[in-house]
Order: sequence, then C-alpha cells, then structure tokens
Amino acid sequence: MHFSDYAGYDGLGLAERLRSGDVSAAELMDCAIARADAIQPELNAICYPRYEEARKCAATAKLEGAFGAIPFLLKDSGLASTFLEGSVGSRLFAGMRSSTNATLTERFEASGLQSFARTTVPELCMAPTTEAIANSGPTRNPWDLSRSAGGSSGGAAVAVATGVVPLAHGSDGGGSIRIPASCCGVYGLKPSRGLVPFGPHRGEGWGGLAADGVLSRTVRDTAAALDGIAGTDLGAPYAAPSKPRSYLADLSRPFDRPQKIVRWTEAWDGIGIASVCQVATDSAADKLRALGHEVVDAPPPGIKFAKFLDAMIDVMAASVTLTVNGYLRSHPKIVASEALEPAILDAFERGKNISAETYGLAINRFHALGRTLAFYMEEYDFILTPTLTQPPVPLGQFSMAEDFVTFRRKIGSYTTFLAIINASGQPAASLPLHRTDAGLPIGIQLIGRFGDESGLLRLSAELERDAPWANVRAVP
Repeated sequence: MHFSDYAGYDGLGLAERLRSGDVSAAELMDCAIARADAIQPELNAICYPRYEEARKCAATAKLEGAFGAIPFLLKDSGLASTFLEGSVGSRLFAGMRSSTNATLTERFEASGLQSFARTTVPELCMAPTTEAIANSGPTRNPWDLSRSAGGSSGGAAVAVATGVVPLAHGSDGGGSIRIPASCCGVYGLKPSRGLVPFGPHRGEGWGGLAADGVLSRTVRDTAAALDGIAGTDLGAPYAAPSKPRSYLADLSRPFDRPQKIVRWTEAWDGIGIASVCQVATDSAADKLRALGHEVVDAPPPGIKFAKFLDAMIDVMAASVTLTVNGYLRSHPKIVASEALEPAILDAFERGKNISAETYGLAINRFHALGRTLAFYMEEYDFILTPTLTQPPVPLGQFSMAEDFVTFRRKIGSYTTFLAIINASGQPAASLPLHRTDAGLPIGIQLIGRFGDESGLLRLSAELERDAPWANVRAVP
C-alpha cells in the first residue's frame, strides 16, 4: 500500500479496507512506520518506538472493535502500557516501564488501535509547547518549522497532521489536546470529566483537571474512538452522565431545533486576542448561522481569572512534588536537580511548601468555576471561542528556563479559554476551520454542556460537512 493511498483514509476508512480484505494490518503498519521515519528527522514527534515488535503483532492481528487493527500512537503522558516504555518528557523518568496496562490502554487495544510508539510531550506535560530536553530538541509545527506544534500532545498532533496515523491518543489538563489541535490543524476533543477512565492506577490527574481522549483528522473517528473508550471504570472517583448508545451513530441525527450558541467577544483581565483569532471565530459564527443556528455575542461570565491561574499553579506544583517524590523514594540515587528542567524543578520545590489550606482553596476555586459555568450555560447550548488567543507561537517563546509561576502565568494569556473548561469538567473541542494568509492553522473552540459529547460531536460534524478539513494534510 502506497502512502498516498494510506493517507487518503481516516481510521474508519482503513478499517473498512481491512475488513474487505483489500489490505492487511501488516501493510498498514508498514505505511505508518515508514511515514514516522520520514517525518521524524525534521519534526521530532515520535519517541520510544517498537517498530519491529509492532510489525510482528500486526502480522498476526485479529480484527477487533471499530478500527479493526490500524496503527496508533500513545502519548508519552504516563499512560501505563506493558508494550511501550515512557518518560513523560523527562530525563528523570527515562525508560519508565509498567507491568500492567491502564484501563484506557486496554480499551484502545479492544477498539482495534495498535500502538507502535509514543508521541513527544513537554516535561511532565506542563507546557503548551513540546520542547523537552529529554526529546533532544523541539517538536516542530509541520506548517512552519520555526513555530511550536503546541503541547502537551504536540507529537500526537504532528503525527495526525502529517498522516502517520489517522488518530492518536492525547490528554488534556489545561488545553493539551486542544492547543496542538489548533496549532497543527486537526480535530481535538477534550471529554467531560469522568467519561474516559483513569484507572486502575490513578483516580484523577491535577485535581480533576485532566482528561484523556484522541486527536483525529475526522469527527467520526473521534466519535468511534469515544464509543470504545468512554465509560466509568471500577472505583472511579468521578462519573460523567450516561453515554448514548453510540456517539458515531448519533452523528447523523439532526438537532430538533436550532442551537443557541454564545460567542465570547473578550477575555478576562484585559488579555488581548489576536485579530486573526477573532476573524476565525467571526467566520465560524457565520458558518453556524448559515447552518440555521443562533449565535449571539456576549462577554464571558465574571470570574477572578488571576486567582484561578494561581489555583492551577498550586495544584500543578503539588502534583509535580507528589510525582517526583514518589519516584525518588524508589530511586534514591537519582538527584532531581540534575534531571529536571528549571521550571519543573522550581515547581517541585514550590510544591513542598504548599499548605493543606492552599491546596483545598485551589480545589474549591475549580468547583466554584464549574458552578458558575453550569449556571451560565442554562441559557445556551454551546460556547464559541478562539482556541488560543494567538497563532502558533515561535519556538522558545515559552521557556522552561523561567521560574514555574512566571512560566504558567505567561501561558495563561495564551490558553485563556482552555483550562477553565478543565476546571468545569465540560467537553470542548478545537476545530481546524481557519488559516492565516501564510497557511498557519487557527482553531476555534466549541464548548458543550457537561456530559453532552454527543451534541458537541454532532455540531462539529455539521461544520465539518460544511467546510471539510480532513484532506488538508501537512506534508513537510
């Protein structure tokens, strides 16, 4: 199978070819690995490859789930896999192994998604750009090599945008699926809190901010992936509302009335929004109106955004301390100061001094924000925002050489509309509906009510049918 043929199909399309006998799982794996090898020197999106072992697995693969046996990539986010090592983008955790799979890893496999490597991330997934020292250089944007691919699922977005795989695992604790989806021109949905399992090794990530999902070229691939991975696992501390019979089947179901969508016309604390990002939301609003929906302009609800950023910084720093100390106890000869990048080392030290009251207040701020947004959305079905306040940033703009607080506050002015939705637990997606005159992708974000992935996917599919994006592929 030639790459041009392979890349012309989304994941479900490749599965159809497999089931018809037109192509084998081994041929698909060969295409994916060849493409990964082709993009890696320039874009640096792949880590911990197991190519030969994956070829052997593909040669004997049985067709399972919606995707049969197609190539797939796991993010280097710490998701447990007995097949793939990892490091969470950190020299401290290099070559980390797991003796058991995460529940999500097993659900990916049961869906017919065959992992053959991991994708690059920033250290401990704590940046909106993927430039970890552990990766021996930055992960570059395939549309402009001088710019960031986004983060923390930067490698995953590059792999999807360049056709290595039609969909890839991502995770999102403050925008980490939606940021790289916007930067690289692919579709990225962050599910509602509790919809996708964290077990059995973990209960939550970052005080409930984190969620796992996929990045894809088509909405239907994301819908089919959710069909396979969504659902509470045993002992989970959170649970989203019951999922429908099938997200994929729901894509063809029309809305029973025009949807009311509020477009946020400003950000908090005077944070500026680049004109090209405003133009992208203007264009999306026009498309939604043309589809028969109602779009109204209004400011976002009043929240103390700087206080929210402080709460997020405290929770993330506490998470770094918990993670690093847990590892150091079993690896006493390792010196953290020699293995962590400056911003993460600072977070590690800062986290040691966070009081129980400070941590509890941070969690309460998250919960209060969730209440505020839930009441706000009683009047609306969806919220429309730019995904990011600026186009993809130049490499080096967000530097881990700074202290953690300065680093994260700068990020807050770039990802302003993202992390608040991690705090509220709502589903949100970045759609690749716009590009600059130079061809850089600019995403728009749609935010749904808690638990309404079905509606969010249906609205995304309407926009995709109106302005198809799947065949706009980056070819470095």
